[in-house]
Amino acid sequence: MQLSRRITGITQGGSDGWDVYYRANRLSDEGLDITHLTIGEHDIGTDRSILDAMHAATLAGHTGYSAFNGKMNLRERVARRVSERTGQPTTPDNVLVVPGGQAGLFATHHAACDEGDTALYIDPYYATYPGTIRSVGARPLAIPARPERMFQPDPADIAPHAAGASSLLINSPNNPTGVNYSRDTLMGIAHICQEHALWLISDEVYDTQLWHGQHISPRTLPGMEAQTLVIGSLSKSHAMTGSRIGWVVGPEEAIEHMGNLATHTTYGVAGFVQEAACFALDRGPEFEAMIAAPFRRRRDLVLRLLEGQNTVRPIPADGAMYVMLDIRATGLSGEDFANRLLDTNLVAVMPGESFGQAAAGHVRVALTVDDERLAEAVGKLVSLAQNLTA
Repeated sequence: MQLSRRITGITQGGSDGWDVYYRANRLSDEGLDITHLTIGEHDIGTDRSILDAMHAATLAGHTGYSAFNGKMNLRERVARRVSERTGQPTTPDNVLVVPGGQAGLFATHHAACDEGDTALYIDPYYATYPGTIRSVGARPLAIPARPERMFQPDPADIAPHAAGASSLLINSPNNPTGVNYSRDTLMGIAHICQEHALWLISDEVYDTQLWHGQHISPRTLPGMEAQTLVIGSLSKSHAMTGSRIGWVVGPEEAIEHMGNLATHTTYGVAGFVQEAACFALDRGPEFEAMIAAPFRRRRDLVLRLLEGQNTVRPIPADGAMYVMLDIRATGLSGEDFANRLLDTNLVAVMPGESFGQAAAGHVRVALTVDDERLAEAVGKLVSLAQNLTA
């Protein structure tokens, strides 16, 4: 039987550049002691108090169907959190609860794009972005953010592709680069979106992991509330990656129609997970800061370890749980360097090419192991780079 072109074309038959990650996992399965600095998974589990709340909600009967667009108590808490963090008035009617940020990406592109439309996104990008766009029948078009600009997108690079496009997807603080988009960058992007009637889809799942500067949600910029869809999640802020709980914030009409999509796809999110999410959000910003603290500390540790040498150069790590390293001085691609590091030192990092071509010659280090093991791994990475340039 013939499968649809849409589903067989999601990844276009490739590995999405994650061969090093898959190989590192196989080596671990074979018994080798691999230091995994690849994916953005916390090295702590979900806090016991949240798990207890989830368990209690299960025993209390929150195991049946839930409202497909999200329980009102959770939508109220998300709206309050967004209002307090951004200063932009937000109501429950602006909130759709979704099973994680990935479902938010899918829903927002369904809302913004028709079959065959062009959907723009910034390169480097989170690995699922182009496949998500293809999965809704749209055509993904990457706009490179250049290393010489420290991966701050240049609105002048976006403008020539905006005419006729339907949406633009951005992510700040950014995965994989750790860059926090400046107000000037976001104002330039907002101007292009308004000029060309683009939906701006803003992936803000790392908004609590900010080490430098100010997080600016583009929904708060003049005139942008009506054409911005914001994706949020508890995965990073509360170490709840496996719970699959997040939200989309946007204009009421868009949220209503995405609620219809939820009815015909996810059929809602488990009620006991939503109750646990309410409990988690009630823990407040102090709890979120506690979850973020190890990544700030480890970011500072990595930057200190890189001082006094010029072979491996860090991209300014403004936020998120990663540091992007420029290893072009070695003469290797990011993929070749990552494979060499894995083979010789049993350290797994992600090649920059896994996230598009703009980060070629870079590697991404996830700050997701304890400080001592991280320091040892970074030392091995630097030694390999210096040996390659000797």
